[in-house]
Amino acid sequence: MNVRELDRRALALAGAAVAAVTPDQLSLPTPCADWTLRGLLRHLVSQNEGFAAAARGEGRSLRVWRDGRLSDDPRTAFAASAALVTDAFAVPDVLDAPFALPEIDERRPFPGRQAIAFHCLDAVVHAWDVAVTVGAAWEPDDELLAAALRVAERVPGEGRGPGAAFDTGVPADGLPLGARLLALLGRSPSWPR
Repeated sequence: MNVRELDRRALALAGAAVAAVTPDQLSLPTPCADWTLRGLLRHLVSQNEGFAAAARGEGRSLRVWRDGRLSDDPRTAFAASAALVTDAFAVPDVLDAPFALPEIDERRPFPGRQAIAFHCLDAVVHAWDVAVTVGAAWEPDDELLAAALRVAERVPGEGRGPGAAFDTGVPADGLPLGARLLALLGRSPSWPR
């Protein structure tokens, strides 16, 4: 599995959802508790910028993970941040480089390959959050879903809940691949019902 290629596909999936956003939708609630669509888009931009900084060895400060700017055009902001992180992940030795990921564990770095897998998961799931909020399609391929599910199955329970990127999981047994992924990370596949 080429984690960088999977991450590019996850970013394209998220980019397609973000492209469907209109300015009048930015105040809508999302499946992420306590986040409006504007807050979720800011999180996506911030994560892209934070992971890019981590790939460069500059990810220790929480500020680089939270300073994403949307300006007046969230689509352009997302596209710029996606290009930034894609370029950072393309560096030849990045898969083995140590990534500081203080939002996950500030005591130790993660190998680049694992960090990129975390980023991929975040992009896939938040692409659904954006898509379901604005009524857009969310159609990841099975390979991307399976890769994201493998990472999601290892996400610890601590640090989840309202205001966090991932909520407490809901029952997932017997669900199709995409719905199982969403449920493991606290999303109801039938949101907002």
